[in-house]
Amino acid sequence: MALHAPSPDTLDRLERAEKLKLEGKYDEALVILEELLLEDPENVSALEEVADNELSLGHFDRAQAAASEAVALDQNSYTGYYILGFLRSQEEKWAESIVLLRKANILQPNCGEILRCLGWAIFSEGQRAQGIVTLERALNLDAENTLTLCDLGVAYLQSHHFIKAKTLFLRALDIEPGHPRARECLQALERTLKAQEPMKQQTL
Repeated sequence: MALHAPSPDTLDRLERAEKLKLEGKYDEALVILEELLLEDPENVSALEEVADNELSLGHFDRAQAAASEAVALDQNSYTGYYILGFLRSQEEKWAESIVLLRKANILQPNCGEILRCLGWAIFSEGQRAQGIVTLERALNLDAENTLTLCDLGVAYLQSHHFIKAKTLFLRALDIEPGHPRARECLQALERTLKAQEPMKQQTL
């Protein structure tokens, strides 16, 4: 279906909602977006933003509903597919997640966040080498992304590439000192190495 161009007023309100989202004021952003949808229930941009804000608030059912409506109205809604793929990954439905995230990646190539989620889903589904390659691509696009650094580090940790894993966790902590996940990952790595010490001694 053909989508009509948004009016200047609609664009202004979407921009205000985006600014509020970036400030972490998700509920305030949703007020603007819900008003837009009352006026125009088929506003795909507003639906995408609703899904993103609801996701940030942890309201997964609402995020799912808005993202599903967005892709139903516009098959080119990469944001809708990304959010649906992310939600499937949260449920550990890796195969479904990969299909949706690959659609998002086709529609919006070279997006670090989409590739991060896709790489993690591929790795978790069992295709470890391909998952790591995809996570490496995500990191190349956004070298300062602590989420990607941690995901890739965990992938290397689970694949027993301990030096690579440690390097990535330390990089995340350099970028964001005290980063809780990076700290937890580093502790998990240290526990893994400590647990292996008796096994090494037994083989000597």
